[in-house]
Amino acid sequence: MNFKLIASVSASLLMARWKQTLVAAIGVTFSITMFITLLSFMAGLNTLLDGLIGNRTAHIRLYNEIQPTKVQPVYLSDKYKNHYNFISSVKPKNERLQIYSNGAVMDALKKDERVLGVAPKIIAQVFYNVGAIDLTGVINGVDVEEESRLFSFKDYVTSGNVIDLRNIPNSIILGKGAAEKMLANLGDVIQVTTPKGERMQLKVVGYFQSGIQEIDKVQSYTSIITAQKLLGESNSYITDIQVKLKDILLAPSLAKEYAKLFDIEAVDIQSANSQFETGSSIRTLISYAVGITLLIVAGFGIYNILNMMIYEKMDTIAILKATGFSGKDVNRIFITIALTIGVFGGMLGLLFGFGLSSLIDQVPFNTAALPTIKTYPIDYNLKFYLIGTVFSIVTTYFAGFFPSRKASKIDPVIIIRGK
Repeated sequence: MNFKLIASVSASLLMARWKQTLVAAIGVTFSITMFITLLSFMAGLNTLLDGLIGNRTAHIRLYNEIQPTKVQPVYLSDKYKNHYNFISSVKPKNERLQIYSNGAVMDALKKDERVLGVAPKIIAQVFYNVGAIDLTGVINGVDVEEESRLFSFKDYVTSGNVIDLRNIPNSIILGKGAAEKMLANLGDVIQVTTPKGERMQLKVVGYFQSGIQEIDKVQSYTSIITAQKLLGESNSYITDIQVKLKDILLAPSLAKEYAKLFDIEAVDIQSANSQFETGSSIRTLISYAVGITLLIVAGFGIYNILNMMIYEKMDTIAILKATGFSGKDVNRIFITIALTIGVFGGMLGLLFGFGLSSLIDQVPFNTAALPTIKTYPIDYNLKFYLIGTVFSIVTTYFAGFFPSRKASKIDPVIIIRGK
């Protein structure tokens, strides 16, 4: 088999109908371009939306939850131990939200090789006092440095400096929505009240904007020390321990392990935010489905063009077979034509896809809900380009395989006799 001769014949047939060849190549180029652009944009959008929750949410949250007492006095009675007891209006146990021995728990977590970092937290329900009106709010007491390192806290502070929470006593970073409702400017002093009636004045040193408006209307941040003072608690008071893992996929199993080990409530990020993962999966699935559909449509275009070429080149095929070309050689000629269209069209599609993605990446995207995002999100993942390359080759190969098999079975005697 002379590969050079087969390549030469393939090139001649391609150039003989160069307009149809160009149309087929443009079809592949357009398909790959849109495939790359669509997946890059949707992946960037998924990363952006997931980041709103993923960056700000612990992989595992350890906390105490106030629940009704599971063991009621009637169960301890020998008289009723063999009876079915129906109890109503069970009151919660008289216990605190504090995590006891939190220092020992955090030390144990930090020694776990699967853990990337641990950050303590205090969640306190408060009222923002605005004149004669009290607005419901939530204050999060955080370790500023660990919160910024593990959960990108500083990226969501749109005004002011995060480190001021630690350096300025009795300071607060307000959610943007809460600040607008209270008309609180940087440097102003606001007053908050706890459900127990404790009051404290806090200086506004920044604004926080998560991108979720309902959260920003009620949520604010202080240092852990300030939160402890606000609640009138000791320096050991902690309500939450946030765990960031090296592998987020371990979160469900480790949450169960830590809950049993420390005798504490534990929730993993997958369970807490399953709706976001479902949304990302559906968007990704739709992107792949549309992209692959475009490639298949382009493949049918190549199939039709090669079918027409075979019909119009019957005499050429007959001459080739009469001069010594075997059916396999003819098969290789038309597969070479299809792959040539696929490879060159695919290469141009990858270039145009990258260029169009880069262009979209420069388009301004300004929204009040996401102040840290300046342009439309694009994910330049090499995986998309590899998938596009493989699909362009595979699609065009099969688009050329069936017409080439038909051409290889042509009987030259019948064609020449008919001529």
